[in-house]
Amino acid sequence: MKIGVLALQGSFKEHIEMLGKCSVDAVSVKRPEDLKDMNGLIIPGGESTAIGNLMQLSHLDMEIIKRNRHGMAIYGTCAGAIILSKSIVESQQPRLGLLDISIKRNDYGRQADSFETELDIEKIGKFKGIFIRAPVIEKMNNGVQILSELNSKPILVQKNNILASTFHPELTDDKRVHEYFVDIVKNS
Repeated sequence: MKIGVLALQGSFKEHIEMLGKCSVDAVSVKRPEDLKDMNGLIIPGGESTAIGNLMQLSHLDMEIIKRNRHGMAIYGTCAGAIILSKSIVESQQPRLGLLDISIKRNDYGRQADSFETELDIEKIGKFKGIFIRAPVIEKMNNGVQILSELNSKPILVQKNNILASTFHPELTDDKRVHEYFVDIVKNS
């Protein structure tokens, strides 16, 4: 099994390291042809506008959509969740539109407002959540399920083989969220 990590910008190295801890063959994805043998893809946190623009320039956006329609699982963290969303509040920036959520960028505040807190995640348990300029999921439609909330706001959601979190599990030493995604990939 191979899982790609979109390596255009952001915390892709941390995701690759975390997948290694899960005994998964992790590969950097920078071009459409890099997706050829991938069973899954992680879109990392970073700057969502930059990631979206670079995806469009390299034509990765259309290839990711096509591969997801053919069964490739996708996990987006923070900016990756923004990229996956159908709607971004007050923004027309590039996105994939694969997950029927409406999301608001940087709604927890600026970099200085970043924080860590203990989360309770369905099927995983207690987990340290790291929030850095995190977005907030404002609306969900068409069967998107909440796996965890913070202050009554969804922070980890799933629909079929797409997973999205507004926090950064790749910045912890805990591999359970990545293991959960690996299970999604195995079942896709």
